[in-house]
Amino acid sequence: MSEALTEIRGHSAVAPAPLLSARGLCFDAGGQRLINEIDLDIWPGRCTVIMGANGSGKSLLLRLLHGLITPTDGTISWLGQPLDGAARQEQAMVFQRPVMLRRSVAANLRFALTVLGIRGAEGKAREAEAITLARMDALKDQPARVLSGGEQQRLAMARAMISAPRMLFLDEPTASLDPASILAIERLIQEARGSGTTIVLVTHDPGQARRLGDDLIFLHGGRIAETGPVEQVLEEPTSEAAQAWLGGRLFVPSESKTQYHKGV
Repeated sequence: MSEALTEIRGHSAVAPAPLLSARGLCFDAGGQRLINEIDLDIWPGRCTVIMGANGSGKSLLLRLLHGLITPTDGTISWLGQPLDGAARQEQAMVFQRPVMLRRSVAANLRFALTVLGIRGAEGKAREAEAITLARMDALKDQPARVLSGGEQQRLAMARAMISAPRMLFLDEPTASLDPASILAIERLIQEARGSGTTIVLVTHDPGQARRLGDDLIFLHGGRIAETGPVEQVLEEPTSEAAQAWLGGRLFVPSESKTQYHKGV
């Protein structure tokens, strides 16, 4: 699928400016600030990994960046312009628990193409290509909802990639999967990356971060505690939060550093 994706996308994998940026990004809920003053840049053609303890705001940040929820404050830019519906059409997202339509594997892919307005010979060709890419030829007529967890996630990946997105958000796509399924999903991520798709990956697995990532953003308490090249952050973390998490220790800083309530 790499040649097709590159042809459809029609842009260079290297650009002089970030593909997506956030400045002063905040999100409040229930009177509490869950995402606080986040500044970040996602560079085209790279894989940015987001890590942190449970509850640090990883999935919430992903949904904000993809435009699924509206920030309380701050801005999100796509190619230097405000994130809008047109920009979101150049993105795709795969969740930890994939949502399968009540139809066959092939029909799930066909529905995604129909939404994109792709029908006829091109639609059939891209559907077949996606089925082969996900190694689901023998399962194409099976109801998607009876597939195993790993098979459903492969289908979710193929369904997201069929749109040839410029950016692919992945929220712990291999959580709770067996090693063979993890390998299959990572192969699809590498395929997307090889086609020029920019990847933003949430994971708890340092090994997966090393295998797939270029840049790492470490979150703690809704803030960016540390950021840098993957190997640098994993091997020589400078923040107390990253040091504790990577060392399997509980990090409990002073209350003044962790209570990010609205207006603070």
